[in-house]
Amino acid sequence: MSELHIGRMYWPTTVADVRRYAPLSGNVKADVAIVGGGMSGVTCAHELSRAGMDVVLAERGEIAGESTTASTGLLQFCNDIMLTDLSNQIGKHPARMFYKACRDAMEQLAAIADSLPYEIGFKRRSSLYYASSEQDLPKLKEEFDALSACGLDVAYWTGDDVAKQFPFRKPGAILTGGDAEVNPFRFVHAIAESAFEQGLRIYEGTDITSRETLQGGSHRLHASSGHHIDAEHVVYAVGYEPESLRGRLIKPSFGRTFVIVTDKQRDLSRWHDRCLLWETARPYLYLRTTDDGRIIAGGLDEAVREPLLGGQSRQSHNEKLLSRVQALFPDLPLTADFAWNATFGESQDNLPFIGEDPDWPNVYYSLGYGGNGTVYSMLAATLIGQLIDGTADRNPIKDIVSLSRATLKER
Repeated sequence: MSELHIGRMYWPTTVADVRRYAPLSGNVKADVAIVGGGMSGVTCAHELSRAGMDVVLAERGEIAGESTTASTGLLQFCNDIMLTDLSNQIGKHPARMFYKACRDAMEQLAAIADSLPYEIGFKRRSSLYYASSEQDLPKLKEEFDALSACGLDVAYWTGDDVAKQFPFRKPGAILTGGDAEVNPFRFVHAIAESAFEQGLRIYEGTDITSRETLQGGSHRLHASSGHHIDAEHVVYAVGYEPESLRGRLIKPSFGRTFVIVTDKQRDLSRWHDRCLLWETARPYLYLRTTDDGRIIAGGLDEAVREPLLGGQSRQSHNEKLLSRVQALFPDLPLTADFAWNATFGESQDNLPFIGEDPDWPNVYYSLGYGGNGTVYSMLAATLIGQLIDGTADRNPIKDIVSLSRATLKER
């Protein structure tokens, strides 16, 4: 198993103790078996369990132990691919439907957060998407017009508007409402525990090595321990392309991104509403604050899948990232208390893969390629639930994110 991240992680330090779950120790049956205990798998398990299904979740390591730990917890309905570009790619109406679905997913995440009896660091925030240069300004204005015409909560800020609210000036920006921040580590553990108490069966330390279709159409998942799980439906929520799809998705690309978390800041009053920050440049810088006054910043993305191991090279990247934050907030005395780099994946069309396997009935995938992993997890939980109960035709993004769309290889 390749490492997905390396460095000193921040989120696990914010939780004194987490619930642990025993490995699979016998053969079990369920309506739905979910493979993967990260954001995608646990969110799906939570929603399907809440809908009254008998659900089993198998995680080869620990809940929230892989990509979730490396997440920065920015929750936004806008995507890495602009609405204008997505409209050119798939058509204006489908693109609008996808963006609206992401906005609706934000509201679903907020409702789940409100229902939990745990503090998970969920706070509604606006996002400031600023033009990195004057050359980006026409495209930014075009994007604002598209978002506004779609009925989304957006406002356009001039350079003067930005300079009034921040210690930096940018050519222009879009302020979007309805976004949020979360402690992803706490969130995944909280929804796992909540669903577990309502009947979800969770097995940590359970590596699913193969799947077979049984007579009658149900599925059997084999674990490395020799035990198995029988289920009518199987969901693979393993973050990226599982072995069962190897070579069938066109050119999903992988890279690595770098993250720092600063020391606690006494005064963030010149950070307007502590909103989320990101920019038009690619790769882009992205920033947020934390409950205890730290700044989380990420960026410097590189087209290399494996996390950077060398200590000196990692330190150089951390210093570059810190200097970019310092350039935006020159009056803050910043040092990096935590730093890591992690693998991320992108699909060819910048959209997630969510839906039923074209060849295997009742086998589904929640593969959240792109920067909006938590929002995509919510989209997947909703859509997969509808696919199982037969109501998916009412979901306007079913075909947009399906594994049968044009980015699936011809066979």
